[in-house]
Amino acid sequence: MKIGFIGGGNMAGAIVNGVVASGLCKPCDVTVCDISAEMLKKYDNGIVTSQNNSDALSCDYIVLAVKPFIMSKILEQLASHDLKNKVFISIAAGISVAEIKSVLGKNVKVVRVMPNTPAQVGEGMTVIAKPDECVTESEMLEVVSIFDGVGKTEIMSESMINVVTGVSGSSPAYVFMLIEAMADAGVTGGIPRDAAYKLAAQSVLGSAKMVLETGKHPAELKDMVCSPKGTTIEAVAELEARGFRSAIIEAIKKCNEKANNIK
Repeated sequence: MKIGFIGGGNMAGAIVNGVVASGLCKPCDVTVCDISAEMLKKYDNGIVTSQNNSDALSCDYIVLAVKPFIMSKILEQLASHDLKNKVFISIAAGISVAEIKSVLGKNVKVVRVMPNTPAQVGEGMTVIAKPDECVTESEMLEVVSIFDGVGKTEIMSESMINVVTGVSGSSPAYVFMLIEAMADAGVTGGIPRDAAYKLAAQSVLGSAKMVLETGKHPAELKDMVCSPKGTTIEAVAELEARGFRSAIIEAIKKCNEKANNIK
């Protein structure tokens, strides 16, 4: 499989690193295009790079990995080329398949996905929108294989993609903030910074794994840690008093609102 990327930013880099590390693609089968020569410097070890976006069309699968606000300009550049048998994979938040097809053509093959940056370490979570009839079953399987190679995938209707943006697409940022805050608290108590980050990050990783592997409700797992008159329930009570859960819910709502109103 040959995969082209238009846009060489952080998310593209995560997917590129993931597909190469997983063995899905050889470096020479990956082409990354970006107008910034500086951005392309991070791609080495045989990965093809170019400042000409049309060079990505040498591949059968092209990931549109540009910011939503410049997507229209990129699509206009591509529209003048022969796009027959090309499959475009859009990771742009808030840009619908219909909007992309309105520029590239109604018969162009487009799959919309919402990945996240843990793809770089093989632990991404990607939601793939069910495509229309232009995309064949075998092509859809290939798209799924790209993101299966960098983590877990889920197929949903396109109407869910903007909601997914807040829950998984953007959520690594919230988790990083949580880890940073936990580590800061540890440092205030005297734990060395490096150790504090390790303690916090491993605790988040292990907790997430318990949710996925035990099948138990997160509330049940939380209760298992909260002993009567113990230290944990004191911390939980303080988080509740400060609106911890409501803050997360409202933040995700804001994220979804923005995805619904990309300018």
